[in-house]
Amino acid sequence: MPSHTRPQPGQLSLFDFNAVTEPVAPTPAHNVALVPPASAPPPAPGLLQHPRAQREIVLQGQRVAYEFRVARRRSIGFSVGLEGLSVRAPRWVRRADVDEALHERAHWILDKLAEQRERAQRLEAARVQWREGASIPFLGEPVVLVIDPRVAGAALDAESQGLPGLPRRVLRVGLPHDVSAAQLREAVQGWLQRQALRIFKERSAHFAPRLGVRVRRLSLSSAATRWGSASADGAIWLHWRLIHFTLPVIDYVVAHELAHLREMNHSRAFWDVVRSVVPDYQRARRTLDDQPVPVLD
Repeated sequence: MPSHTRPQPGQLSLFDFNAVTEPVAPTPAHNVALVPPASAPPPAPGLLQHPRAQREIVLQGQRVAYEFRVARRRSIGFSVGLEGLSVRAPRWVRRADVDEALHERAHWILDKLAEQRERAQRLEAARVQWREGASIPFLGEPVVLVIDPRVAGAALDAESQGLPGLPRRVLRVGLPHDVSAAQLREAVQGWLQRQALRIFKERSAHFAPRLGVRVRRLSLSSAATRWGSASADGAIWLHWRLIHFTLPVIDYVVAHELAHLREMNHSRAFWDVVRSVVPDYQRARRTLDDQPVPVLD
C-alpha cells in the first residue's frame, strides 16, 4: 500500500486549494484556486451565513453573516470560501472601520459568495453514492462500479451497453453483493491510489530525463490544500486524487513538480522549464481550477 505523507515545512507547496481572497495584493502566478475534495452545504436563501459567523452586515440589500478574527496584520483582509465570508483585522481596528471596508468591497464579496454557492452545488452533485452502478471519474472518463465476487481485488474492463460502438468502462470490485458503502469506498479508493502511484511513476520517468532531473522519492499525498509539492533533495509528493483528471492534467502537475528540482521558485525561468515539456500547461491549470473533484465521503 503506498504511503501517504504530508510535505514538511520548508518544502515548496505548489497547488494550494486556497479559497478566493480579496484582491488587495496580487495573487502569485502559481496559486491556483482549486475545489477541495470536501464540500460545505450551500447557504440558506436570503442569508449568506458562515457556519462560525459572529457578525452580520447588509451589503447591497443582502444579509451576510461572516466569521471575524483578530489577526497579526496591518490591514483588514477578506477571504471567501465554500463556508462563506471570513474577515481578519488587527486588534486596533474599530468595527465601524470593518463595516466601511465591507461596504467598499460589497460588489466583489457578493460576486465571490455567489460563485462559491454555485461551486458548493456542483460539489454536492459530484458526491459519489457508494453502490453498484455508481460512476467515478478515472483519467477523465467515467467508470461504472460493478460488484463481482468472482474477481480478486478490482479489475478494469469494458462492457457493452447494448449499443454498437458505445462501450463503457467498468470497474469490477471483488466484494460480496451485500457489501457496505464504507467497504466499497475503501476498496475503490485503494484501487485508485494504486493506479495513481503507478501512473505518477510512469509519467515522472517520462519527464525526468527530458528535464535533466532525478526523482529520489515519489509519494502519494492526501494533503487537504495542495495538489503537489517538491523538496530540494529530490522528493516529490503528488495528490492521489489527480487520478480523476485526464492524463494531460496529470502531466502538467508532474512536470510542474519536476521543474522545481531545477528551479525552486516560480520565476520566469521556472515557467520556461515547465513550458519546455508541457507547452499548453495553462489549459491544464484552468481544468484544475474549474473542474470539481468528486466527493468520496
